[in-house]
Amino acid sequence: MNMPDPKAAAVAQFGDLKPSAAAVPGGEMNLNLILDVSVTLALEVGHARMSVRELLQLAPGAVVELDRKAGEPLDVLVNGVRVARGEVVVVNDKFGIRLTDVVSETERLERAR
Repeated sequence: MNMPDPKAAAVAQFGDLKPSAAAVPGGEMNLNLILDVSVTLALEVGHARMSVRELLQLAPGAVVELDRKAGEPLDVLVNGVRVARGEVVVVNDKFGIRLTDVVSETERLERAR
């Protein structure tokens, strides 16, 4: 087996740090770089906790009680992070969501860290 010559190793040289190409004047990020990145959007109606026994006993027509009251807003999650709240609407025979509250940009960035 050929072993590399330890004397052949050299110290890495790095240039001065410069502003990223992703940044634009004013310190803002250029979002155009990520506009085509796919994310998962989920609407969360509520939660329920049950044993495996109860879960296995569920059948068509069973009702699972959630921890939210009827009429409370849904959470809108992007990759598991809440970004908004809203209410269910029907548009052209399809379900949709009307946003009623959007999490502030500052709060979204703090939660993403």
